[in-house]
Amino acid sequence: MREPLAVTDECQLRLLEEGDAEELYRLIEANRPYLARWMPWAAAQTRESTDEFVRASRRQAAADDGFKAALVCDGAIIGIVGFHSVNWQHGSTTIGYWLDEQHQGRGLMTGAVRALVYLAFVEWGLHRVEIRAATDNDRSRAIPERLGFREEGVQREAEQIGERYNDLAVYGLLAPEWVKDPA
Repeated sequence: MREPLAVTDECQLRLLEEGDAEELYRLIEANRPYLARWMPWAAAQTRESTDEFVRASRRQAAADDGFKAALVCDGAIIGIVGFHSVNWQHGSTTIGYWLDEQHQGRGLMTGAVRALVYLAFVEWGLHRVEIRAATDNDRSRAIPERLGFREEGVQREAEQIGERYNDLAVYGLLAPEWVKDPA
């Protein structure tokens, strides 16, 4: 992704920049209780680890191994979405995301993930995109379901969050199955 990708008239995806770390950290702080329920990194995230996340995401993009993008609406970062990595040999990738709690329920992350699926299948020519979400995270699971992903199974106790383990629903979408604007 060289240029920002439009999600709505007011929102776009763009690669993280070094100067984003402070704003991103403030967003994490504001959402920490919510994020810590679903994201293994959220409870202990520091300003320094946010700096490193931004640097690592820039290295990832430079290495052509996917990227992390800021979801920016009206000039403010409201979430992160990206490819964990890309397996070019097998034509597959996984997508992860999180969104400011106050911006949920508007279809913004669905639009952002739709843009990444388009990029994966049309621009990069990949064959498979996968999303994993905690089985009890209904909002996160709704995104791949809206976009036509197929639930392929559940990985039992696959992710540790604090002292508990989450089961993860695994969703997959293949290039021949993809519909740009599913009903």
